[in-house]
Amino acid sequence: MTLTKKRVLIATLFLLMVGLGLGYAKGWLGAKKSDLKVAKTSANNTIELSQTDVVTAQKISLTQGISISGTLKATRSAMVKARVAGELMALDVREGDAVVAGQILARVDATEYAARQRQAQQQAEAARAQVEVAQRQFDNNNALVNQGFISKTALDTSIANLNGSKATYQAALSAYDAASKAVEDCTLKAPLSGLISQRLAQPGERVSPEARIVEIVDLSQLELEATLSTADAVTVKVGQTAKLFIENTDQNVTAKVLRINPNAQTGSRSVLVYLGLSAHPLLRQGIFVQGNLGTQKIQAVVVPLESVRTDKTSPYVQTIQNGKVVHVTVASGPRGEADGKAVMALRELSEGTDVLAPSAGAVRDGTLVIQTAALQKAEKP
Repeated sequence: MTLTKKRVLIATLFLLMVGLGLGYAKGWLGAKKSDLKVAKTSANNTIELSQTDVVTAQKISLTQGISISGTLKATRSAMVKARVAGELMALDVREGDAVVAGQILARVDATEYAARQRQAQQQAEAARAQVEVAQRQFDNNNALVNQGFISKTALDTSIANLNGSKATYQAALSAYDAASKAVEDCTLKAPLSGLISQRLAQPGERVSPEARIVEIVDLSQLELEATLSTADAVTVKVGQTAKLFIENTDQNVTAKVLRINPNAQTGSRSVLVYLGLSAHPLLRQGIFVQGNLGTQKIQAVVVPLESVRTDKTSPYVQTIQNGKVVHVTVASGPRGEADGKAVMALRELSEGTDVLAPSAGAVRDGTLVIQTAALQKAEKP
């Protein structure tokens, strides 16, 4: 056999093997496609849906409300400041420590103020002694005047001396009280129970009056200051409740409207509404929350909010009628929440209407529908 014939034979065998491989791969892919049970649209304009791709419009009691958001702040907080100048001798609390009202937080060096207190005390004692002397002199002069030994002018002088001594004594007592108050102010106490949120000074540091030492917040009662438009604020009343979600978590808390500001904000014309929240392990001052404030309840036919599609000129929902998809144009209705999911009330739908869920995606109007459950029932012997 010549070299040319050998090359032709090898090429023929190679092409034959490639053809057999392509035929096998085509048959394998065809078999796999027949086993798929996913929602798809075929060439004859038919879509296969699973049970999760269809929801039913329901008539429920819908809580209608408005969206609110904001940052939480503690209703009760206090900034503990130094009341006297001096060296900060002790500060034993740190951020996160729990304190109770009246607890000693820090001390300022009281050496100078204690000395002033002793000085004021001694001056008060000296003034009291002068009062006693003036009192005895007055008593003696009063007796002598009655006997006619001295003139009434001398008695008047005794009275003036006595009154002056008493005034000096009272001034000395006031100075002693002020010095004692300064000594007391060297000890800083917690004005309320709560947690230390900031520590703004260090031991050994010299502080001046009004210098901030620590901040205390009470997390037992938090408050949300929500800004609402004038139109939304009209529907809000004290006592209404809101469901708020905590930032970066799936936890929610309930808040209640406590107060409504009687004045609109200058410029924006917005109204401030204050909502109170009870203690929660995840709540902290400064956390951002958002949610829905329920203003009224209505009876309405609702569908999931995401089932209302907006990829056309007008909003619409994809309904299933007589075994095919029918697009129904709707008007955006009130929004609310049902079973923890956002829903929208629609006047154009009746209760019990089957609607495509958001998972089904966009489906062409008029597409025939085959549901997976029906197919599985037909396949059973």
